[in-house]
Amino acid sequence: MIKVDDFFKNGTPLGIVIGIGATVLATAVIPALPVLARSARPTARAAIKSGLLLAERGREFFSEAGEELEDILAEARAELQRENTVNRPEASEYDEFSARQDDL
Repeated sequence: MIKVDDFFKNGTPLGIVIGIGATVLATAVIPALPVLARSARPTARAAIKSGLLLAERGREFFSEAGEELEDILAEARAELQRENTVNRPEASEYDEFSARQDDL
């Protein structure tokens, strides 16, 4: 048999009160939703416009950063190529070395 103390200890009255409160609140809020949606529309539109502007600025920033990176990469490659041409042995020395390697 269920005791009255068990009924109060497991939180059943609190659950009933919360359910009744939610029902009363829902009957008050649901009719007001269209009015709230209409009043929130300009704010939502402004937030979307700000997001679009931010996305465009971000796209421009990353595009410029990518171009800078490509320029730096091209400069580094050019420097490496210049260093390799300066440090590379003459063609005739290279041919003699490779001919000796082929003989071995």
